Amino acid sequence: MSSMPLQPEAFSEQVVKILRRDHPDRAVELVGPLAISLDGRPLGLENLHRMVVRDPERGVEIVEHYFDRLIEGDALSNTPLPLAVAMPRIMPRIQPESIFESMEREQVAHVPFVNGTVVVFVLDMPQMTVSITTEQMVRWQLQPEDLERIARENLGRYSPQLEVQVVEAPEGGKAAIVAELDGYDAARLLLSQLHPKLAPRMGGDFYVATPARDRFLAISARPERLVEKLQRRAEQEFRRLPYPITTNLFLVTRDGVAGTAAA
Repeated sequence: MSSMPLQPEAFSEQVVKILRRDHPDRAVELVGPLAISLDGRPLGLENLHRMVVRDPERGVEIVEHYFDRLIEGDALSNTPLPLAVAMPRIMPRIQPESIFESMEREQVAHVPFVNGTVVVFVLDMPQMTVSITTEQMVRWQLQPEDLERIARENLGRYSPQLEVQVVEAPEGGKAAIVAELDGYDAARLLLSQLHPKLAPRMGGDFYVATPARDRFLAISARPERLVEKLQRRAEQEFRRLPYPITTNLFLVTRDGVAGTAAA
């Protein structure tokens, strides 16, 4: 196993070398400090870079695995899959609106959410997840709202016995963390039973931070200093972790999830 250079430009240059070595049939070009073009498609390397920074000694292995799965996923997304086969595998993910800076909004099956985010949909396959495109959605004769309903139901069945440990926070109030590390921790904000499950233990409505895909941190709405501490932690993890989502907190109420971002 080899390490990767961590300086953005050198990192990107090494990624290009690895891709050209392992996938010589692919057209790869370096287009920015953390950006490449793969077969003419812009591809940001920010998440991959953050993954390697967390485990630099396995850097080359992480890069190789990342692109093997990406290319396999591209091939799978172009393979027609009957809805009956796909339906139990459809899952939701929360993503920042900024994803549409590097991809066409019209090509991505999604629904709007709060805090400057959207809910996108993936097929949960044994070794990877594959994004669901608008083309696939139309092929299945579904609307985005249909995908959302199916994805939320599947999420609820995915881990019905999900255990959340609620603890007393040193500042007062209560805190809880979901850390399944299965790619859906942040998405559990979308669970229909989230408020009924946690509110009695949290003392009522509560805040949730989802700074990145594999982070879900909940705290009671009081005291204010606890909320401020969660906000600071969300900002730190948003800057550090792969697949960042938002620094804003979500307010979970009986009526649903509200954003705290300024309008």
